[in-house]
Amino acid sequence: MKFIGITGGVGAGKSEILRYIKERYPAKILLADELAHELMAPGRECFDLIRETFGREDIFNSAGELDAEKLSRVIFSDSVKRKQLNDIVHPAVKKEILRLAEQERKKGEVSYFILEAALLIEEGYDKICDELWYIDTSRENRRRRLKESRGYSDEKIDGIFRSQLSEEEYRKYGKVIIDNNGLLQETFDQIKAAFDREES
Repeated sequence: MKFIGITGGVGAGKSEILRYIKERYPAKILLADELAHELMAPGRECFDLIRETFGREDIFNSAGELDAEKLSRVIFSDSVKRKQLNDIVHPAVKKEILRLAEQERKKGEVSYFILEAALLIEEGYDKICDELWYIDTSRENRRRRLKESRGYSDEKIDGIFRSQLSEEEYRKYGKVIIDNNGLLQETFDQIKAAFDREES
């Protein structure tokens, strides 16, 4: 089983690519964001630590659960608070990812364990994954997609962009670079070529 990390800036179009992979290859796909949300739910290991650290912030809904939109506003406007949250959540996520990867390896049912995460490089996943793939999409295209698909404001997008690595940094770590600026079919052709190389 090969452990592949897929990364790229927010709005790079990773979801479409993962859907394509899931439909065509024997792969287990794990989204780090979804896993983080699970670990931040009431009763899970990160929730109490977050409540302890951010108790004074307006980041909870009426049911006492974390409100993703409110939390996002707080952490993308304050780098100190973003680091505090990351220091709680990321070690727990990494531990769970390693557990799940080992579980899949033992089962022996899939050829690829694919992890998608925005912070693969920052969190040292290059040392855990067999290789990293970078989805390269221009800032202009990412901005347009984030406005269209998520309704984000320029201010919010700028805050997110500032919190992420530069394109040069991503490229330095990516063994496979997928250009996702053109037609979707062109992107899929590059994905197919990358898997053909893996399987040859």
